[in-house]
Amino acid sequence: MGKQTRPTRPTRKQKEEMKAWKLVPENWLVVQDTPSEMILVSKGGLKKRVIRRGA
Repeated sequence: MGKQTRPTRPTRKQKEEMKAWKLVPENWLVVQDTPSEMILVSKGGLKKRVIRRGA
């Protein structure tokens, strides 16, 4: 397992990627960002979403 990190605000590039997936960037925080996937959690803390890259 990887190191658990604190959710952070998305960068501009991450926001553009979220918009491409039809997500509203203002409602999501980034938990983990790797070259293969980006793990997001909603600001309400109820939903978790994984965006896969290059698949």
